[in-house]
Amino acid sequence: MPLGLIALALGSFGIGLTEFVIMGLLPEVAADYRVSESAAGWLISGYALSVVVGALALTAATTRLDRKKVLLGLVVLFILGNVITAAASTYGVAMAGRVVAALCHGAFFGIGAVVASSLVAPEKKAGAVAIMFTGLTAANVLGVPFGTLLGQQAGWQATFWAIAGIGVVALIGIAVLVPDLTTDAPAVRLRHELLAFRSGQVWFSLVITVLAYGGMFGAFTYIAYTLTEVSGFATSTVPWLLVLFGAGLVVGNTIGGRLADRSIDGTLVAVVAALTVLLAGFALVAGSQSLTVIALFLMGSLGFATVPALQSRVMEYAGQAPTLASGANIGAFNAGNALGAWAGGVGISAGLGYTSPIWIGAAITLAGLVVVIVARAAAARASRPATLAQAPALA
Repeated sequence: MPLGLIALALGSFGIGLTEFVIMGLLPEVAADYRVSESAAGWLISGYALSVVVGALALTAATTRLDRKKVLLGLVVLFILGNVITAAASTYGVAMAGRVVAALCHGAFFGIGAVVASSLVAPEKKAGAVAIMFTGLTAANVLGVPFGTLLGQQAGWQATFWAIAGIGVVALIGIAVLVPDLTTDAPAVRLRHELLAFRSGQVWFSLVITVLAYGGMFGAFTYIAYTLTEVSGFATSTVPWLLVLFGAGLVVGNTIGGRLADRSIDGTLVAVVAALTVLLAGFALVAGSQSLTVIALFLMGSLGFATVPALQSRVMEYAGQAPTLASGANIGAFNAGNALGAWAGGVGISAGLGYTSPIWIGAAITLAGLVVVIVARAAAARASRPATLAQAPALA
């Protein structure tokens, strides 16, 4: 395995921790700033929307620059954003820090996924992307639970100081381990990259990402409230329950990468369908602690099993112009995050209870399944004439 993949995973660990750890700390943040649950949730939605902006704007602005230098600059931006958040004395400043940190997110994963896939043989590209995204799963297995515990014991700001420190380590790792690909790859031009968006399947892929991932994220955004207010777990057990969810992410990411190398669309149909059923079932059994434990693990597994396939699909249909499309898909992940977090917050604000985000997530994921099926059928129709044209004439 190329050592560069380890460095990219290290960067994704820090960025993933910034994105996810606040979910376990949402009650503490809301209490500290004296805002409602839905207002605190905007620290998640605002982050996600800023990722969308950064994924498109920064990726487009840096297409002609050396990819390694761009990755290093993005990690510096990530460190700065977390320092601002950690030092914030008001809700507005904390939001500003989240926005700054989020701007690097989409471009880092978009460019990083292209770099990761270029380090391995063509038939191992989805697996390489999965290795890079292992940083996200590790962030959930190790970082989020312990970050939540640190925030509960020492104040949630302490967690973001720790994340800034992790960013410094990631910066060093990328500088040392990621190779300079300038001489190995042709120059990337924005006009050429924009050609990828002429493909209908690229747009299908982006919509699938928004819906399929957004549904799971919507359910997860308010999971601390679900666990304590519906399932009846003590607040002190939330970090350890998040370990279980993170373990599911590891399993799902690994299996999803292997399955996607065999069939991207087949993997998406099966996994998104299973995720839809799982979310609906979770909403029904959330009052049972034992069944909630099982549902948490399966939600992590199925939710992250989609990621390698979702990212590989958009890169496959982007053809020779994958960089901007890859960044746009990272933006789509976070547009889904924002959609899910916003929709879940609407459910709670409407008085529908703390299981409403899970029901809403199931509905969003179901819509994603419909789009996957339509996109797969459209791709099959588009390839059929070419197949027939290549077939030998019958005597």
